[in-house]
Amino acid sequence: MGVVIPLEDKNPTTASVKPLIHLTASDMDKVNQLILSKAGSDVEMIPEVANHLISSGGKRLRPMLTLAAAKMFGYQGDGHIKLATGVEFMHTATLLHDDVVDESDLRRSKPTARMIWGNQASVLVGDFLLGQAFKMMVDVGSLDALDVLSNAAAVIAEGEVLQLSVAKNMATTEDDYLAVIRAKTAALFSAAAEVGPIIAGTGKAERDALRSYGTNLGLAFQLVDDVLDYGGKAQDLGKNVGDDFREGKITLPVVLAYRRGSDDDRAFWRSAIEDGESDDDALERAHSLIARSNALNDTIARAEHYGAMARDALAPMAESPTKAAMLEVIDFCISRVN
Repeated sequence: MGVVIPLEDKNPTTASVKPLIHLTASDMDKVNQLILSKAGSDVEMIPEVANHLISSGGKRLRPMLTLAAAKMFGYQGDGHIKLATGVEFMHTATLLHDDVVDESDLRRSKPTARMIWGNQASVLVGDFLLGQAFKMMVDVGSLDALDVLSNAAAVIAEGEVLQLSVAKNMATTEDDYLAVIRAKTAALFSAAAEVGPIIAGTGKAERDALRSYGTNLGLAFQLVDDVLDYGGKAQDLGKNVGDDFREGKITLPVVLAYRRGSDDDRAFWRSAIEDGESDDDALERAHSLIARSNALNDTIARAEHYGAMARDALAPMAESPTKAAMLEVIDFCISRVN
């Protein structure tokens, strides 16, 4: 078995997502009710597959960001409930699709839907959830919000295809990889945050600020996930540690370790990632090379950089408990490596 690399404690914070959970609790109750309602269908398999993932214990950070962003600007109404539910359905659909593409066996410490119902059902139920998401967006009646979320859906799909194009390719650069996660992960964080000020009727400056906040939070979040795959625990990651390596995924720690390694090291990475020679012994060597190259701490440093940009994006906003909670989420996302 591969060893877990002890990470340098660069962010010894007690940051928590609890303030955000508390501030959005009553609205999240409404979101959860709407999720259960809109995931229903006369086709029995649809709610079975959808509820398997929906009820599996995710923090629902993205819809909470939508609710908090609307609250930050004093929104009065129920449109944010539908938009937040749509955001969560978009996220759930991408997880269903990702698990098929990646041939993943575990999601949030449970068997993936594809392992229980098969690939075809997972893809089609994901499509159903996307359809429901867009119906709710239309119900809200905001063309701007619909534009932002529909654009995010297209960008996420582009990111999936881009990831396929760089998969198992050790020539992938850091810029290539950042383009993938900017599309696959950051786009939905960005849209989830931006639609809050949109429905609150704010100006361009507020929309731009929340879009920047969401984008940079999403980048930081994904980079920390990359670190956890080589230096974390399954309960923190929601899947088996080392899955990215076994699946031949190019992540930033791998890119950095490859670039910084010797000719022999690079030959190992090519055989492991490109040729699929990724057994437990190979994983142990990968851990060793990543530790020697300082790739994990440097990936954390990059996550902290994007976290700082997310904080700066919110700096002009008026002080409030909502702003404080959204700032604490940044520290929480990064502190998951401690």
